[in-house]
Amino acid sequence: MSPKKTMKVRILFVDEGSYHHEEIRVPTAALDDYDRLIDGLREEPTVLKQLYVDVDRLCAAWVIDDD
Repeated sequence: MSPKKTMKVRILFVDEGSYHHEEIRVPTAALDDYDRLIDGLREEPTVLKQLYVDVDRLCAAWVIDDD
């Protein structure tokens, strides 16, 4: 059995004018069906089971390279 491939994603939140980011890992296959990464983070059940995403404060998301 091969390990699940994941991607590293930085998500940006805004809260009353203050911005902060978090880095998370999500299954690559879970987001393949979405045109936009942010939609996958907001809607994909597999992702939402792993972590809580405050969609009201989520304002951006992008894939970052593994170092």
